[in-house]
Amino acid sequence: MTQKTLSGVYALVSGASSGLGYAMSEALLEAGASVALASRKGALLEQAAAGFQKRGFDAHALPMDVRSEESVNQAVEWVDRVWGRLDVLVNNAGIGMRTVNPEFLTDPQPFYQVTPEGFRELIDTNLTGYFLVARGFAPMMVGRGKGRIINISMNHETMKRKGFVPYGPSRAATESLSYIMAEDLKDHGVTVNMLLPGGATVTGMIPDEFREKNESNASLLNPRIMAEPIVYLASKEAEGITGQRIVATEFHKWLAARCESPL
Repeated sequence: MTQKTLSGVYALVSGASSGLGYAMSEALLEAGASVALASRKGALLEQAAAGFQKRGFDAHALPMDVRSEESVNQAVEWVDRVWGRLDVLVNNAGIGMRTVNPEFLTDPQPFYQVTPEGFRELIDTNLTGYFLVARGFAPMMVGRGKGRIINISMNHETMKRKGFVPYGPSRAATESLSYIMAEDLKDHGVTVNMLLPGGATVTGMIPDEFREKNESNASLLNPRIMAEPIVYLASKEAEGITGQRIVATEFHKWLAARCESPL
């Protein structure tokens, strides 16, 4: 794909101020898209957008709390007023196991030790957040008869891993939500696909000491692993592809198989 494959494309990425969201936003911007970096209001979001703007990209800081219907509606209003449409929605905002157990990698705790408050907060962000954001922007896409929704997920192994309640269940439910969304939107020209890195990634979800110890070797993936597949899914080349679960580390294998047997 050429450097400006996505010229004229308007995209919104949630959780865009750091980690996977930042890397995907950067990739979309580099490909020529206009990108609304959506995240909770704060210096991190402003700095991320300002950094991209200094590089000449059409990046916008868009404060949005995915847990709040009011906040999501305000973001929808901004997109409608400023852009008049949304071509690509990347549902990425989420929190990890650190919020319920800071030592989850070295001392996993069973589900019955997870507090109800911690469970609800993570589900509200990782699952209900995806629902609220997609629910907010889908009518805009349905009205135009076109659009792309990309939901970020994780490995199936993590969904079954010891000590991974509620993160594992939140992403398992995200995948069910994604498949149903794809079916609900199929007749309206809107596609829904899932994208996941394919392994533990250098993000804030990984404890600092583990990240510092392992980020120099192959045990942790660079967030840029998401760059090529996210640009592809936002491009004309992915027209009509829906209901797919794509692993970034296996993207070229998936793409080759698709070329041999078109979906």
